[in-house]
Amino acid sequence: MNNIPSIEARGVNKTFKKHRVLSDIDLTIARGEIFGLLGPSGCGKTTTVKILAGILSRDSGTVKVLGTDMPDLDIMSKVGYMTQAAALYKTLTGMENLKFFGSMYKLSGEELTRRIEHAAGIVGMTEELSRPVSDYSGGMMQRLSLAIALLPDPEVLILDEPTVGIDPMLRADIWKELRGLADNGTTVLITTHVMDEAIKCGRLAMMRDGHMIATGTPEELTAAAGKDTLEEAFIYYGGDGHEN
Repeated sequence: MNNIPSIEARGVNKTFKKHRVLSDIDLTIARGEIFGLLGPSGCGKTTTVKILAGILSRDSGTVKVLGTDMPDLDIMSKVGYMTQAAALYKTLTGMENLKFFGSMYKLSGEELTRRIEHAAGIVGMTEELSRPVSDYSGGMMQRLSLAIALLPDPEVLILDEPTVGIDPMLRADIWKELRGLADNGTTVLITTHVMDEAIKCGRLAMMRDGHMIATGTPEELTAAAGKDTLEEAFIYYGGDGHEN
């Protein structure tokens, strides 16, 4: 069972209003891996992770998470998912949001209290939970959204641009926690367009215009392109003269 990839996608395609936004996406992510999807806004990263999380349908292809065809409600309960745009109830407090989403994960009582304390501590929100979310800054909403994704102690954690608007010190703390989760077997899939975040991932898939143009470790991708930096490698792989 442990040899089965956490996430496996084959030949995934998606079209919106006759516009192809994903083309033949192939992806394999091992258990305990921190895997990044790197690409500019509009390249298909968010659509990809929504399909992998089971919340968006695909036109064709196969997706398995923890060895099970998606979507599957039992598997989805083992997946923590953080959206790019904070999906929070702004009239509720941070604590009320955590309790509500915790109940959606079927957490209650002492277990829910323990998970809230742990998740809020990771993102530095413990002192802010009594405030209504309408009073939060954009960065605080991001932090609360990440705490919600961490609530179920997920086997797979999917994060869409999780550190946008978060200060560098807290970002470093979050990455330390992500590494700790991965070391304990949690699979982390993160989307980003920021190179200094991408190099923190164990492996990357570079995306452009709905295609995956290269996959490997940051070091492998940079070396194979014959470049000095990951940013230069990304430009090389996506260049018009390079065969993807």
